[in-house]
Amino acid sequence: MKLFDEALLDGLVSKAKASVRLRANYNAHASLDDPVQRLFIAIEPGSYVQPHRHPEQEKWEFFMVLRGRLAALIFDGQGKVLRREELSPGGPVHGFEIPANSWHSVVALEPGSVFFEIKHGPYMPLSDKDFAVWAPREGDPQGSEFVQWLVSAKPGDVPPVI
Repeated sequence: MKLFDEALLDGLVSKAKASVRLRANYNAHASLDDPVQRLFIAIEPGSYVQPHRHPEQEKWEFFMVLRGRLAALIFDGQGKVLRREELSPGGPVHGFEIPANSWHSVVALEPGSVFFEIKHGPYMPLSDKDFAVWAPREGDPQGSEFVQWLVSAKPGDVPPVI
């Protein structure tokens, strides 16, 4: 039996705070080849998750917030925000499922935020995601400005020109 306790989440938050990317994950699945990927992800404010989609029909994603507060955003193909939901363990919204082929991103709104993700495997880093061309790449200096836009973006907003 695998147990997932407060110490695991505390350690994950510490790793995220010390990480250049301001996030860290703990894989509950045994292998990247597993057909179901299950992972805990700690994310700090300022972490940039480049908007992306998983184009394969079966590549939906499920997220449940365990700590902190996140915003989940869904975009159209040009980057206009179609939907934004704020999620926290205290609700009213605790989690979400993103349909396959949907442009999306998440952004931390509080320090110490942790969510649990379930998605189809296997995980193949080079083909797992289709990144949005209307958003800066991770590591691009404009990424921090884009994160600030994500924090306050609401339905109907379009991304800043990069």
